[in-house]
Amino acid sequence: MHKNLRHRMRLFDIIWNLATVGGRLCAVFPLIALALLCTHAEAWGQAAEGIPLTDLPRAVLVIGGRSVDVQVAATPEARQTGLMFRASLPADEGMLFVHDALRVRCMWMQNTLIPLTAAFLDEDGRILGFADMEPLTTQSHCSPGPAAYVLEMNQGWFARHGVVAGQRIDLAGVGARP
Repeated sequence: MHKNLRHRMRLFDIIWNLATVGGRLCAVFPLIALALLCTHAEAWGQAAEGIPLTDLPRAVLVIGGRSVDVQVAATPEARQTGLMFRASLPADEGMLFVHDALRVRCMWMQNTLIPLTAAFLDEDGRILGFADMEPLTTQSHCSPGPAAYVLEMNQGWFARHGVVAGQRIDLAGVGARP
């Protein structure tokens, strides 16, 4: 079961237990539980049905003079889903995972259908290293040092465009980290 769904179901269980007093159901608590279910129904459907995230904010990054359009995954939910369930990724597009703290970052490919390369970036956008990742695996691919960002592109994109570790990516279009 999807991690977010488990947490939401646990929250529902807690509310349900609060709603029952002495084995009887209080009138107001089921309404609160129903409201919570309704407000999170779309996110639950994405997790349960395998619908890719496509409505994330976008930014343009400059990598070695080349513009790349990225979706920005800056929330825990967006970072957890990432590029899962996508059948393809356009040639010069990717996803930038924005983290609030600088630390070693690990990525995996569960429910990700396309091969990707992850570039791990420090807080200044300098590339620490790369990881080629195969689809539908849970193998962890970790940054070689503390990273604030991870940029995923189609596998081989960085090599084809001569992008190397130590090179800086212009992140001005992304804005501040959370």
